[in-house]
Parts: sequence; structure tokens; C-alpha cells
Amino acid sequence: MVDYHASNNQSLYSAGEQQIYMEQENDWDRDLLLDPAWEKQQRKTFTAWCNSHLRKAGTQIENIEEDFRDGLKLMLLLEVISGERLPKPERGKMRVHKINNVNKALDFIASKGVKLVSIGAEEIVDGNAKMTLGMIWTIILRFAIQDISVEETSAKEGLLLWCQRKTAPYKNVNVQNFHISWKDGLAFNALIHRHRPELIDYDKLRKDDPVTNLNNAFEVAERYLDIPKMLDAEDIVNTARPDEKAIMTYVSSFYHAFSGAQKAETAANRICKVLAVNQENEHLMEDYEKLASDLLEWIRRTIPWLENRAPEKTMTEMQQKLEDFRDYRRVHKPPKVQEKCQLEINFNTLQTKLRLSNRPAFMPSEGRMVSDINGAWHKLEGAEKGYEEWLLNEIRRLERLDHLAEKFRQKAAIHESWTDGKETMLKQKDYETATLSEIKALLKKHEAFESDLAAHQDRVEQIAAIAQELNELDYYDSPSVNARCQKICEQWDALGSLTQNRRESLERTEKQLESIDELYLEYAKRAAPFNNWMEGAMEDLQDMFIVHNIEEIQGLLTAHDQFKSTLPEANKERESIQAIQAEVQKIAQYNGIKLAGNNPYTTITPQSIDKKWEKVQQLVPQRDQALQEELARQQSNDHLRRQFANQANMIGPWIQNKMEEIGRISIEMNGTLEDQLTHLRQYEQSIIEYKPNIDQLEGDHQLIQEALIFDNKYTAYTMEHLRVGWEQLLTTIARTINEIENQILTRDAKGISQEQLHEYRTSFNHFDKDHSGVLQAEEFKACLISLGYDVENNKQGDAEFARIMGIVDPNNSGAVTFQAFIDYMSRETTDTDTADQVIASFKILAGDKNFITAEELRRELPPDQAEYCIARMAPYTGPDAKPGALDYMSFSTALYGESDL
Repeated sequence: MVDYHASNNQSLYSAGEQQIYMEQENDWDRDLLLDPAWEKQQRKTFTAWCNSHLRKAGTQIENIEEDFRDGLKLMLLLEVISGERLPKPERGKMRVHKINNVNKALDFIASKGVKLVSIGAEEIVDGNAKMTLGMIWTIILRFAIQDISVEETSAKEGLLLWCQRKTAPYKNVNVQNFHISWKDGLAFNALIHRHRPELIDYDKLRKDDPVTNLNNAFEVAERYLDIPKMLDAEDIVNTARPDEKAIMTYVSSFYHAFSGAQKAETAANRICKVLAVNQENEHLMEDYEKLASDLLEWIRRTIPWLENRAPEKTMTEMQQKLEDFRDYRRVHKPPKVQEKCQLEINFNTLQTKLRLSNRPAFMPSEGRMVSDINGAWHKLEGAEKGYEEWLLNEIRRLERLDHLAEKFRQKAAIHESWTDGKETMLKQKDYETATLSEIKALLKKHEAFESDLAAHQDRVEQIAAIAQELNELDYYDSPSVNARCQKICEQWDALGSLTQNRRESLERTEKQLESIDELYLEYAKRAAPFNNWMEGAMEDLQDMFIVHNIEEIQGLLTAHDQFKSTLPEANKERESIQAIQAEVQKIAQYNGIKLAGNNPYTTITPQSIDKKWEKVQQLVPQRDQALQEELARQQSNDHLRRQFANQANMIGPWIQNKMEEIGRISIEMNGTLEDQLTHLRQYEQSIIEYKPNIDQLEGDHQLIQEALIFDNKYTAYTMEHLRVGWEQLLTTIARTINEIENQILTRDAKGISQEQLHEYRTSFNHFDKDHSGVLQAEEFKACLISLGYDVENNKQGDAEFARIMGIVDPNNSGAVTFQAFIDYMSRETTDTDTADQVIASFKILAGDKNFITAEELRRELPPDQAEYCIARMAPYTGPDAKPGALDYMSFSTALYGESDL
């Protein structure tokens, strides 16, 4: 039978609550006992209930109102069901002795918080059936029903709720009370079948055969459950409304008989819950390790590529490198940014779950901490920034080199063309056989050549300077440039030496020479610089130019316009030179002189001057067209700058505004956590929907880079700044959502109400004066004091505050986050599973043994969790060890990090 000792030694109610409850239950209609059917049911039920306990003392009663008259068996009954000793009874036969014994029993009942209404010792001694039955019902209520508790309900309501829960799955059973709901017997059979299905074939029972159903339940309960038969099937069926107290008395015996199974079920549920949390956490740890390894491996492979600074020789090859870098920024990096963000979210969620389940914090394997990943990512971004700067600098360098190399080739070709044949000319010995006039002509011609030679000195110096700059800029074809420059310089030195030698030879014979025709000389002197000016003009008109903005091209246009304004004066000079040649012809014709050939002082003929002049006239409009085309290109570039700047000047402040709004949302509390989470997710969606603007800006930026535009005076924003801002915005909203989700997880796991969370947030925000989202140490102390914690500035308060700071700030950062704050507050106000609780649950499943077997685990736990325990439990080695015994104690402590598994 059921042992009431443990439950009665520690009541679930205070004395006041017990008294109120018993007064309500004692308010029963005693007049109904006059109903013979009800009185009969109560007599039989109460007698059987009393005998189920008295037989433990080796006695019983036959007539309930007669056998309790002397008080002896009444006191014995109370001792059996309470487990306590009553005062020694009086053995006399006199009425006063009987009254004293009954009063001792009634005093004991009253000491248990039960108020007896209208029941006196004299009435029991006189054999008053109504009062005797009322007294026994009071005893049953106190010792068999009062301590029943199911889901915060107790006594009659608790017993009724227990019956409803246990019989809910059964058809034709609807327990709403303790009278007519039990008439067809199906409810009794359902209770037995729910706990011992092998005893009853429930599907064979029929609702229209209540007597058979009742007798079947009574017989099975008496035979297999040691519950005596307290009711009569015919009495219940033939009564319109069976006695509620008799039914409750009998049903309470079922509750106590099955309470052991209920404890085992609770223990199994606790173990299942603990193991499920542990399995889920292990899965999250494995996912984190794999994701961290993959991300770190990608970073390890990417950084050497970004750190490679091997320059290419041509602009095409460097532009291909730039295109590869753009693909990396657009295609390869964004998914890795998401992976890094998700990795941090998974890590924070895992740590929160471990804290909430009272498990040790997760420590990733070496080199895979979040700080390691952040360090590797920081190194990646540093290499990425340096790589982009290097690419742009290299492109500028190659562009400058191409321009200089082309300029070198043009100037070298002009110089080489000019020097062609000059050495041969200077080495001639024609003065040795020339006449005086011819000698004078040769001398004048040599002077003109020297003038021409001096005019070419600047070009040679420019060629050498360009070659030197190409060497300094590491031009890939520097050897050929150096060889050509060396050849030009050596030839120039040779020309200088030959010129000096020829002059000395001519001067030695100058006394024998006649004056050379002044007109020829004047022609040569004026034609040479003019010819040099035209060659310089043609060179300038054909010179390549490179500009980066409208101001520079406008400067070239202004210079070109100034050059065109000098053309009329130049044309006058050309006509004057041609007039000199015409004058020579006129004089020779007038004097009948036959000219030997061309002007002896110069090789510049009037025809060559006219030809070069025509060339200049042709090059001027071509130069006009080239400059106008470049102006149009720079205007297009300026449009691209403005287009990019308009978008950037809108997106930059938008990102900054969103970052500030997220910070404000994370501090303010508007609505429940679910409302805040919904708001944040809607906010996140609005941010994601803004992505096309970023993509459009990326497209504009690509057009700018393709146009080789390197500056933009219309905006202070660069694409790199906006990319970083966008990535920070996405990461910030994701982290904020994760913080709210963790707060919901904490609230649900700890049973924290919305009002408590609101109070925590209000207190936190009140002391977060700078709205930074964290509390400094002094702010946190002020917050604790406001919540009633004794952490004042004294020795004891300082020690307590240091202990609390060690919990909420294990890294000694000097600041407390809101998540750490609510973790601590929830830990202070709620309970969590502990290793001792899990050990106690295993001990119930093991039948109070210090070890458990694989068979017991497979019987009590779901298959996957049973196998999980068997695989991890060490063999039990205690003195009472048996084959196959498993150590559940060390396994339980290992779950909470208190020892090695």
C-alpha cells in the first residue's frame, strides 16, 4: 500500500492555508448522509480505506461507528498514516477513558492544521454514524488528498487535473467531476491502462456495460496494485449520483500507487532535456569549427595573392590585374563577409545557450577563436587596401612611361633625321681646291651649321633627360632606350668635335676667301631659326598630351589659341625670307651672273620652307580637332564624377543615419522583444532593399575606373569608404538582431517575464548616460544599488561588487554589456538544472543504486539518447559493482564541466 509518511511530514501548505482548505472541505452537506445509498457507499469505502492502513499494524475494523468508539484503533490509524507517535492511550473501559482517547486523536488531527467543525469526542464515543463518517472523511482529506499537487493545483483540483491528464487520450472518457464521470467504469480502467497497459485490454471494454467495467477495474487494482476494493459496482451504477467522497477516496489510492511511476517519468524527461541540449551544443560546436576552418583557409590563400607586388610590363597586363581585383571585390569577398558575420552570430548564440544550460563556455580549437578570425580578416583588409593602391600607382606609372617612351622615340627620330649625313659633310676637304669665293661661302655655310647645331642642343638634352626619367621609373625596355640615347650622345659629341675641326680649317684659309654674298648669308641666318621654329611647331602640334581634368585641357586650348595668334607674324617672316631669295635671283639676273647652285650658306631651300609651312597649316586644324575631342572626353569624365558624387553624397549620409538609428533602436525599448525583433527584421529588410543603390554606385565607380579617373572634387566619399560603411551596416543590424534573439532565448529559458525584462532594460538605460550600450564599473555599481544590492563603498560592499564584476565581466574590460547584465539578473532570480539534479534523476531510474545498466537506460530513455549515454558512461568500479554497471555520477558532472568525461 501507499506510504503517506513522507508527504505528511512536510505539508505543501502553511497552517493558515491548511485551515482555510479544510474548512471549505468540511462544509459538506451532512444531511445527505441520511440518504441510505450514499451512506452505504461511504461506510464501505471509508471502512476499506481504514483497513488498508490498519492491516499494517495487524488489525482491522468491522463496523466503522462501533470500532472507533473507545478511541484505541482511531489513535492507531493516525499513527500508521502519519508515521508519528501519539500520546499513550488509556486502557480503561469507562466512558471517560474512551472520551480521553478520542480527544487525543482529535487533538492530533487539529495539530495538523485541520479545523474540526461540529465533531466532538462524545459523539464518536456514542457511535454517531454521521459524525464518525465526517471525521474519517476529514482524515482522508488531510492525509490522502491534501498533499496532491499537479501543475500548481492541489488537493481536489490537483487530483481532478491528474485524472484528466492521464485519461485524456482514451475514447469515451471525459472526467469532469468525482461522481457521474466514473459511473461507466471506463475512467478507472483508463487510469490503470495508462500506467500498466499489460493489465487491461482497454479496446475490449464497452461503455454500455458499466458493471463489468467497474468490477474489472476493482479486481485488477486489488490483485496487481494492492489497492483494496472500496466500492461496489452495483451501488455506483444504481445510484443517480455516486458519492463524491467515496470516489475521491478510492481514486486517491490510484494516485499514490502510481506516484512512483510519475517520478520516474519526470526523471527521464529531465535527463532527455539535458542530453538534447548537450547534443545540440556539440552539433553547433562542430559547425563553428568547420566554418571557421574554411574561412581561415580562404583568408590564408587570398592574402599571398593580395600581397604579390610583382609589376607587369604593359598597361594591358596591369589592367587585367585590376579587373581580377574588381572580380574579387564584387564576387568572391561578399559571401565571405556573410560567412564571417554568421560565424560570429553562431558563436554568440552557442555561448548564450551554454550559459543558459549551465554548461562551460565553448573554447574553439587553437587558432580558431573569433579574435583569431578577426585578426586574420584585419590582415586581409590591410593587404587588400595596399594592393588596390599599388595597382592604381602602377597604372599611373605605366601610363607615364608609355607617354615618355613615345616622346623619346619622336624626339630621337627627329634628331637622327637631322644628323643624317652631317658627319660626312663635316669631313669633306672641298675647301682645299675651292676658290676664294667658294671658301668664303664654305665658311659662312659652316657658321650657319654651327647656329643650327646650337639650336639642336636643347633637343639632345631633352632626349637624355627623358631617357634618365625612363630609367628612374623602371621602364621595361630601358636597355634599348639607353643604347639609342648613348648612340645619339656619342654622335653629338663627334659632331661637336668635327665642327670645331672644320671651323679651324676654314679660318686658316679665310684670308684667301672673298666675302660671301650677304644676301645668301642673311637668307641662311633668317631661314635657319625660322625653319627650326617650324620644326618645333610641327613637333609641338604632333606632340602627345595627357590631361586629367577640364582645367588642364582648357589650358592646352588657351596655349594653342595663343600659338595660332602668332601665325600671321610668322607668315610675314616667311615672306621676308622668300623675298631675300627673290632678291638674289634678281641681282644675279641683272648682273648676268650664273649661279652655281643652291645657297651655299644653308641647305634650307625656299621650297622646303613653303612645304613645312603648308605642313604647319595642315597640323593646326588637326590639333584643334584632337584638343576638342579631348575636351569632350574630359567633359564626359566630369559628368561621370558628378554622377558618382550625387549618388555617393546621398548614400554616405544614408548609411551614417542608419547606423545611428540602429544604435538608438538597440538602446530604446518599444514594445516586447518580439516586437523589437520584428521591427529590426523589417529594418534589416529595408536596408537589404537599398542594395540596388549600392550596386548602381558600384557600376558608376567601375565606369570611372575604366575611364582612368583618379580624383573627384565633387565628393569626399570614396567607393572603399562606402563599401566598408555598407558592410559595417549589414554586420551591425545582424548583430543587433542576434542580441535581441539571445535576449528572447534568455527570457524563455529563464522564465523571465516581459515586465522583468522591461525593468532590466529601463534600469540599464537609466544609468547608461552616454548611450554607449554598455555600463562602466561605477555606472553598474549605481544600477545595482538602485536594485537593492548591498555594494556600498565599504569593505564588505567592495568585495561583493568585485565578485559580481568577476561574473559579468570575466575579461576585465571594465564595462558590462546588457546581455551580461540580464544573464546575471536572470541567474539571480531563476533556477537552472545542475549536476546534482541530473545525478538524482539517474538515481531514480537506477532504483536508488549507485550505478545504472544499459538495459535500464534503454527502457527509460528514447533510443538515441540512451545510446548517447551508454557510449559515454565509464564502467562503474565501486564496491557494489556488477557486470555491465555504468557510472552515471561522473557522466553527470562531466556534462557541466566539473570533471573529464
